[in-house]
Amino acid sequence: MNDYKVDDVRNVALVGHGAVGKTTVADLLLFQSGMTPRLGSVDEGTSLLDTDEEEIDHRISIASTLVHFDHAGHHINLIDTPGYPDFIGQVSGALRAVETALILLNAGHGVEINALRVSRMAQEAGIARMIVLNKCDTENIDYDSLLDSIRETFGSNCVPINLPVGLGADFQAVCDLVNFSEPPAEGTLGDPESTRQALIEAIVESNEGLLERFFDGEELSARELSANIPKAMAAGTLIPVLFMSAKTGVGVSEFMDAMSNYTLCPQDIQRMEQTKDGRSVVIDPSPEQPFVAQVIKTRIDPFISKMSYLRVFSGELDKDTAVVNVRTGKPVRINQLLDVQGGKQEPVDSVSVGDIFAVAKVDDLQPGDTLTADANGDGLSLPEIKYPHPVVGLAVEPKSQNDQQKISGALHKLEEEDQTFHVIHDEETHEMVMQGMSELHLKIMQEKLLHRDKVEVLTHQPKVPYRETIMASAEGSYRHKKQSGGAGQFAEVHLRVSPMPAGVDPETYFTKENFDHLRSYQYDPDLNFAFVDRISGGSIPNQFIPAVEKGVRERMKQGVIAGCQIQDLICEVYFGKDHPVDSNETAFKIAGSKCFSELFGKARPALMEPIVKIEILVPEECVGDISSDLSSRRGRMEGMQVSPGGYEIIQARVPLAEIMTYARTLSSLSGGRGTYDIELSHYEMIPPNEQSKVIEILNQARE
Repeated sequence: MNDYKVDDVRNVALVGHGAVGKTTVADLLLFQSGMTPRLGSVDEGTSLLDTDEEEIDHRISIASTLVHFDHAGHHINLIDTPGYPDFIGQVSGALRAVETALILLNAGHGVEINALRVSRMAQEAGIARMIVLNKCDTENIDYDSLLDSIRETFGSNCVPINLPVGLGADFQAVCDLVNFSEPPAEGTLGDPESTRQALIEAIVESNEGLLERFFDGEELSARELSANIPKAMAAGTLIPVLFMSAKTGVGVSEFMDAMSNYTLCPQDIQRMEQTKDGRSVVIDPSPEQPFVAQVIKTRIDPFISKMSYLRVFSGELDKDTAVVNVRTGKPVRINQLLDVQGGKQEPVDSVSVGDIFAVAKVDDLQPGDTLTADANGDGLSLPEIKYPHPVVGLAVEPKSQNDQQKISGALHKLEEEDQTFHVIHDEETHEMVMQGMSELHLKIMQEKLLHRDKVEVLTHQPKVPYRETIMASAEGSYRHKKQSGGAGQFAEVHLRVSPMPAGVDPETYFTKENFDHLRSYQYDPDLNFAFVDRISGGSIPNQFIPAVEKGVRERMKQGVIAGCQIQDLICEVYFGKDHPVDSNETAFKIAGSKCFSELFGKARPALMEPIVKIEILVPEECVGDISSDLSSRRGRMEGMQVSPGGYEIIQARVPLAEIMTYARTLSSLSGGRGTYDIELSHYEMIPPNEQSKVIEILNQARE
């Protein structure tokens, strides 16, 4: 696996929108390079990359797939990624593992939204980009409009390195602008001379020596230009554009040459890792340096069990070697190293810098984990891999009670495999909720549960986690007295409840100046709640104060007016009575709970709803419809940003209850060209005209 030098390695990711032909291109590259004797087909279900049952059934890529081949003296590791936004999380790990993102576009459709999104992700990852226009045999392609839209979306540094000779049915060849020794063929589109001049300018911009020679009027050789294209890509002065058709084969060999000659090697990008004290250190991508690798993906294989994919950024590793997981600080023994080719794996003896490989049955590994050779566990760590937030949720339960024990383990395996799929056990709504990027994403997860673990589930919209609070203060007492023969129960507590002031700093607010006879307080930042002990004269013995607090907290968890968690208030205990025989912790817990419940009902109780921050990326012509729809959902617009390629980003805050099924609406309003991201912002009061309706619905559900 490592019979080549680090500067001969090329790590690339095929990214882009759905249905642009990424997997078809990857299958073709394997065939053309001689790695496989037959050409795989997505449509026929014989692709060497889409091998999962769900991928074959739906004819789409769901997970990223690693393959490799050799071409023109270089070893190319290629990661094929899903194109549908529903599986965008698979792109995040892939981009961490590579130096170049190959953004595939359908020449007939132009720039589509997921291409814009993955390009931004590649830019944030600090890697180079190359744009590949596939399906150039499609009819009605306007060359000038296509190039204009690419430059508008990805930047003016997008320059063709070859030009199409004809398009549509006339697409018969490409004209190489780097090795430009002969007159262009008849039918070559664009202006070869001016385009080549723009290409040279983009290349020399990243090299001062070449720039001086260029301005002095010196002719630069094709060899010099070719050698400096990767440097220009790394510097961001050039994003090469290529033309091809995987269907007819035109431009494919030129694309393979470009992958080999122009994409970056591991030494072309400066990677950083962090020390424990937060300092950044440059990684030396050399086999002689200490071993550093990062987990980029997890796959649950039905036969091998858990597989973790890693990218080596420094050093070498032999099988049967112990390394350290920086996250846990614990040693991890790697007994077997696996060379991955699509759905197949072969054991190898060692791996080196630039390699992407897999290990099996190493349970304590998660995507993003850094592995080092540091035996003390003090190794440097690579930055975390950022994944998009799930935006759609479904409450889930097994269809059969027999699957009750199996469902948690089965869902956990899916969580390990997909970092944009989360399962939460909501203590407030008492539901198990699975969260994902879309309804399609969650549908695929249900299919995996059935295919892999034979677990069939029922789903429904999850409940909204409303919260209760108060808008006024109240104080009073409650006496709990029970006599049933023998020892009885007696406790009396006096409490005061009040709203928590906005922006309070607990350390400066809960003082004896603000609270008479203050003895102590307990502050819960998650609920913005404080329990204050103001007992004087021992009216309640010290050992019973925690019982009072426990009773209050239990009642807060159960709710008072609608069965929802209570937050944003202060509860003070300031007086009480006990009995030398009949008082105990149970009695004071009951008294605390009952007293709090009664006072809560007198303190103008109110219901709060979760508000989410939403960012919506849509074509600019859809902004009006989206804005109107958000207003109808009680949303508040907070701003808009212009995004490249005729898109805009709408920023707003909206009640969660209003966007539980927003994905369908956005798809309808934007013609499938919109995406969005949400995260919890805060809780706020439900409008008075809605409060009584929501409370009635919640209480009916409790009956």
